[in-house]
Amino acid sequence: MKKDFTFNIKSVSLDENYHPSTNTRITTNFANLARGEYRKANLRNALNMINNRFNALAHWDNTKGERYAVELEIVSVEIGIEDGGESFPSIEILKTNIVDHKTNKRIEGIVGNNFSSYVRDYDFSVLLQEHNKGKSQFSIPDDFGVLHGKLFQSFVNSDTYKQNFKKPPVICLSVSDNKTYNRTENQHPVLGVEYEPNESSLTEQYFKKMGLQVRYFMPQNSAAPLALFFFGDLLNDYSNLELISTISTMETFQKIYRPEIYNANATAGKSYKPNLKNLDHSLTQIVYDREERGKLANEQGKFAQEHFIKPYQTVLEQFSTRYLS
Repeated sequence: MKKDFTFNIKSVSLDENYHPSTNTRITTNFANLARGEYRKANLRNALNMINNRFNALAHWDNTKGERYAVELEIVSVEIGIEDGGESFPSIEILKTNIVDHKTNKRIEGIVGNNFSSYVRDYDFSVLLQEHNKGKSQFSIPDDFGVLHGKLFQSFVNSDTYKQNFKKPPVICLSVSDNKTYNRTENQHPVLGVEYEPNESSLTEQYFKKMGLQVRYFMPQNSAAPLALFFFGDLLNDYSNLELISTISTMETFQKIYRPEIYNANATAGKSYKPNLKNLDHSLTQIVYDREERGKLANEQGKFAQEHFIKPYQTVLEQFSTRYLS
């Protein structure tokens, strides 16, 4: 058996002409938007929202609010399993690139947005559900998220990652609707006001096993804080434009996916508890099938179980035991 898994990266532009391939993870936000009768309008409107938000945040030397445009790449990661060439579709993420129309320069952004993973789908949609089936009290399986965390860290530490990306990933997610977030006095010029949760969430614990820290910030004119998962020093390792590319992209998707929180008509106060049943929110002009996305996550979790977890159980156990985070 090889010392470690190998990784192969493929990328495709996410623009209004994007069509999901048969190999893409169909639960991802961008794949959901790119299907159906309104696919082209969905993508065009989402990209316009991202650009408008980027220019609003990067307002210096940008009087007309048209200086920048964000280009997105869908990065698909396959994991090589055996020397015989077997592989499995592992992760899909977005990478941002920034076009500066004033200087005619293209600036590399950050990879990590819209993070999605087959093994994560398996953990939450299959393993966690089976573990709690028929039980009166919710609990978490032993070593929950350990394999996924080590696979992710193996990828980020791989030569493949380092050859394709200059900096570690930043993964931006929604806040949890069962936690309370309290505003602090700390404020960043781009990320905005920092919030702190009253307790750790299952998502936090899961991403910690991926080697990631988390901080919560609410940018100017946002409705709610965003969760930013990262390695190293979030505030000093990335430029303002890099951070804005991540914020503008993920905030747009969250307005579409969770309008009750991120397109709410009232902004988060000093003490904030997200509410997915909040009726006081606005809808975007973008068609998004949230119910379908939930069903597909379960299907893809079962796909991972059948084609990756079960057939390679011994290999995965040996890897998980050997790999040091």
